[in-house]
Amino acid sequence: MSDIDIRDDRAAGRLEAVGGGEVVGRIEYFVLDAPATALVPVHTIVEPAHEGHGIAGSLARELYAIAAREGVAVAPLCPYVVKWAERHPDEAPAADPALLDAAKRWLREHPGRF
Repeated sequence: MSDIDIRDDRAAGRLEAVGGGEVVGRIEYFVLDAPATALVPVHTIVEPAHEGHGIAGSLARELYAIAAREGVAVAPLCPYVVKWAERHPDEAPAADPALLDAAKRWLREHPGRF
């Protein structure tokens, strides 16, 4: 997997894994502004031909690293990211329940976004 680059397309709300000139996986997310700023991953997708190579885990790890660099939280709604965070508590601080509630509310209020 060393030939995979991860790039953050914040405007599109996608953290993308790129290999061989194509996007082979992504986390779709949004930025929650209140009650505090948080990155909210909603979906993790890896193209079938690239499954089983650790791409989803690399994306989740980078999402938490970006949040740490920016000094913001992660409020995961994506089932994969939730499970990844449970397995990596040293890299993925537990989400504040108030942020999770706000993220769920935002998602309900923006049904066409994801």
